[in-house]
Amino acid sequence: MATDSWVNETLYAEWGQRFLVKRELARVQSDFQDIMVFESYSHGRVMLLDGVTQITERDEFVYQEMLTHVPLLAHGKAERVLIIGAGDGGVLRRVLQHKNVKKAVMVEIDGEVIRLAKEFMPGIAGDAWNDPRAEVIVGDGIDYVRKAADGSFDVIIVDSTDPIGVGEVLFTEEFYANSARILSAQGLIVNQCGVPFQQADELRETNIRRGKSFGDTWAYVAAVPTYVGGFMTLGWAAKDKALRSVDVETIRARAEANGIAGLTRYWTPEIHVGAFNLPPYISENL
Repeated sequence: MATDSWVNETLYAEWGQRFLVKRELARVQSDFQDIMVFESYSHGRVMLLDGVTQITERDEFVYQEMLTHVPLLAHGKAERVLIIGAGDGGVLRRVLQHKNVKKAVMVEIDGEVIRLAKEFMPGIAGDAWNDPRAEVIVGDGIDYVRKAADGSFDVIIVDSTDPIGVGEVLFTEEFYANSARILSAQGLIVNQCGVPFQQADELRETNIRRGKSFGDTWAYVAAVPTYVGGFMTLGWAAKDKALRSVDVETIRARAEANGIAGLTRYWTPEIHVGAFNLPPYISENL
């Protein structure tokens, strides 16, 4: 449907951004949330969940690359990866770019997100949906983690909404405890922790919860333009502290061996290492 209206993001009550809508593509009320997909003039196609920007075609690579390549290359030998959320398929696509990954399980609670992403934003996931290493489950990620076998994954990537509504249960102590249990000895988990300029409490509180189950907790940053407010933080929790201090040349060698070199538009070995060096206004929350 053609339109000349503006969409105002509703994440913050007193500050935000808006998009001029070129064409509305879909508006669906699923069992879990309100989903809107539209074509913008500035950022290509955009998906909003409950009025909050989730992904845009123009800058999705920043978030997806940093959420995926940092944990996998820090680990170095990840073969089994669990993705929770990420219904647009972008994380799945990046995970499967790693040659050493043998199995990627993606659990997304809202099947409508997957359906709409496939129909209106197919370039985000590409051919990932058909990769034989991928298992896509429409279901509850909390329940999946609760029932999964001990040590069954090397890396867990959580791409969820903020800790309100459907995403809230992915930030609890129980979730992190079960995540630690199903991770291998060198396992780690990463998740989005909001923009600390506006959401410092989210970073602080989730870091405390992760720390009760993991020996090393921290965060790293990515500058995603449509996540307004400065750096986006990605929460980090690992069983081995050494994983977040791997040197640039080792990361570079792993990227080349895994087939990642030359595929990225934001991630580099230098950015990987530098992303853990946080400004005080962020690190004071850890």
